[in-house]
Amino acid sequence: MTIQNELLKYWREVHRRYGYEEIKTPVILNRKLWETSGHWDHYKDNMYFTKIDDADYAVKPMNCPGSILVYKSRPHSYRELPLHLAELGLVHRHEKSGVLHGLFRVRNFTQDDAHIFMTKEQIESEIQKTIDLFDEVYKTFGLTYKAELSTRPEDSMGSDEVWEVATNALQKALDNRGLEYVINEGDGAFYGPKIDFHLKDSIGRTWQCGTIQLDMMLPEKFEMEYIGEDGARHRPIMVHRVVYGSIERFIGILIENFAGAFPVWFAPVQIALLPITDKHSEYAKKLSERFFNLGFRAEVDDRSEKTGKKIRDSQVRKIPYTIVIGDKETETGILPIRKHGEKDGFEMSVEDFISYVQEKISSRDLKY
Repeated sequence: MTIQNELLKYWREVHRRYGYEEIKTPVILNRKLWETSGHWDHYKDNMYFTKIDDADYAVKPMNCPGSILVYKSRPHSYRELPLHLAELGLVHRHEKSGVLHGLFRVRNFTQDDAHIFMTKEQIESEIQKTIDLFDEVYKTFGLTYKAELSTRPEDSMGSDEVWEVATNALQKALDNRGLEYVINEGDGAFYGPKIDFHLKDSIGRTWQCGTIQLDMMLPEKFEMEYIGEDGARHRPIMVHRVVYGSIERFIGILIENFAGAFPVWFAPVQIALLPITDKHSEYAKKLSERFFNLGFRAEVDDRSEKTGKKIRDSQVRKIPYTIVIGDKETETGILPIRKHGEKDGFEMSVEDFISYVQEKISSRDLKY
């Protein structure tokens, strides 16, 4: 939960800087909505259903119809576009039991969705800005990526002409950016082509995460409009995109990438305080309380165990900083700091250590 909260905090910071407005839409929506979107015909086997007052409803497998309802809740002008709506939406998909796999393939997860509504002229610049956002997020975690352009699948909606326009727009954005990519024939969404981002972890494994999907179908089906500069009604273009993909899946990738030795800013426990004897516990607890008030995550290990065992346990738990508290530390306020994975430690005053940790957290440094 700590990791998830830190990821969401960072997600909100980034999206605010890139001009996104956060929204929230219902988990259960009426059947008519899913029929209009095409999910009822093209995605029904992966959905969960219920009846309310004798009417059919579905638990949402995707957030896009809800985002469209938010867009349609009031009229829009070309001056408002592009409009960026982001949602941390809880979605449910009926995956077969044989493909479920830890955090990587689950039946309900939080999708960090966003939908961008724009004019045709804004397509390439918005795709470029979206890739900029993706690039910033992945670099924050030290992850590199490769891109795939996925084209029209057999089970899809719309004309060949619309698909060709959409696919060419994505390909042009990739080419103009100079980003290397491969073409994945027939693996697009049923409503449009997409760019998938595959992340590479510390030992070379790749994981499919972010995606950018260009959609001209749903704006047509939902009769979405904006008033153009000419005063006439026009149809917006819609982009579906996720950067983490799924919060749960992204946490799984981070666990694999860092082998549990997380950077300080999202480590569940950042500081382990190890009093040598009971008489040192009071000072350790005072330090812990001070750290807590500063927003640090610290734990006091006051078990009746040998100090060596406590140190080993802290190393096994991969806590970034381990501090042994004895007479010297209690009297002088000089702390012996031991980083995870390093045999040799260093000393710092309490005040200097606080500043040191604050800098590591605020800069989201990947190193201890």
